[in-house]
Amino acid sequence: MNYRAIRAIYLFEMARTWRTLLQSIVSPVVSTSLYFVVFGAAIGSRIDHVEGVSYGTFIVPGLVMLSVLTQSIANASFGIYFPKFVGTIYEILSAPISYFEIVLGYVGAAATKSIILGLIILATAGLFVPLHILHPIWMLTFLVLTAVTFSLFGFIIGIWADGFEKLQMIPMLVVTPLTFLGGSFYSIDMLPPAWHSVALLNPVVYLISGFRWSFYEIADVSVSVSMGMTLAFLAICLGIIWWIFRTGYRLKN
Repeated sequence: MNYRAIRAIYLFEMARTWRTLLQSIVSPVVSTSLYFVVFGAAIGSRIDHVEGVSYGTFIVPGLVMLSVLTQSIANASFGIYFPKFVGTIYEILSAPISYFEIVLGYVGAAATKSIILGLIILATAGLFVPLHILHPIWMLTFLVLTAVTFSLFGFIIGIWADGFEKLQMIPMLVVTPLTFLGGSFYSIDMLPPAWHSVALLNPVVYLISGFRWSFYEIADVSVSVSMGMTLAFLAICLGIIWWIFRTGYRLKN
């Protein structure tokens, strides 16, 4: 294991975050706070409680997941796309470092940024509403698994994209709508039966449900199912990345 190479990639990506602190940390926190204020004030005044939890408190896990998902994808996709764009990816591929170590460096940095951001947003939410995390270990487990999984997904997007437009297309047109429709601001049990069945086809529902359970023991689906879906998506992303490096898809041509 080439720890020096992993450390170099990891520290380079983390240094980029500190150089763009306003964009990487401050902007997502402010945006999430605005979501919290707007949704909490507009909808919270009409919905007192959801399954025994005040609405403002209920939406906190969904807001954290919304930021973690989007930032994990953005950090990882840009991290690997930029070397492709400027041509330095060939220096990385020709260096004495394995594909696993390359992924570990880029994805590790992206996941670290997202986890830090999620914890900051969680602390910020505590200024607005009282928070009770009944299962902190499970909360951290879901947070880390989600950050790693979607950082892998972002890594795939960064390799697939051949332009900045494509880099933003899937996060904006697919991931963000799925997150909003995945129970971030409501319980899918509140939906009519037909739409409830449709919502269960949304993979983000399982992520948010498991994460919310770690806070309040409230879940739209079984916690074991949520964990299973998260691990399944993680395995799929790992399989796709293995195939990309094995074939050199959009890396060696």
